[in-house]
Amino acid sequence: MSLIDKSNNTSQMKETFGEYIRILRTSKGLTLTQLAAKLDMDSANLSKVENNKREFDEKRIIKLAKIFEINVQELRDEYYSEKFAKKIYENNCSDNVIFLAKQKIEYIKSKYD
Repeated sequence: MSLIDKSNNTSQMKETFGEYIRILRTSKGLTLTQLAAKLDMDSANLSKVENNKREFDEKRIIKLAKIFEINVQELRDEYYSEKFAKKIYENNCSDNVIFLAKQKIEYIKSKYD
C-alpha cells in the first residue's frame, strides 16, 4: 500500500501509478466517472489507467496533484520513476544501470547548470 504523508502532502508508492490513482480515488470516495470528469478524460480510459492497460497522460499530473492535494513534484517523481523502472525491466537491464544513470545525470547537471 502507499504511504501518504498528509502533513507534507507527499507520496511514496510501491504499486503502479494506475493502482495508486485508484487508491487515491477510492480513499476520497470518488467514482471513476467523477474523477475522470475532474481530469477531463473519459471514465473508460481512466479505468484502463487504473488497471495498467493504458498510461496516465503526464499533462494531467498537475490536475491530479491538485485534486488530491499532493505535491506536484513528488507526484511527477513517482510518475517518471515508474516509466524508468518499466524500461529497465522490459530491457532486462542489470542493477548497475541505475548507478550509471545517476552518474550521467550528475554529468548532465554539471554541463548545463
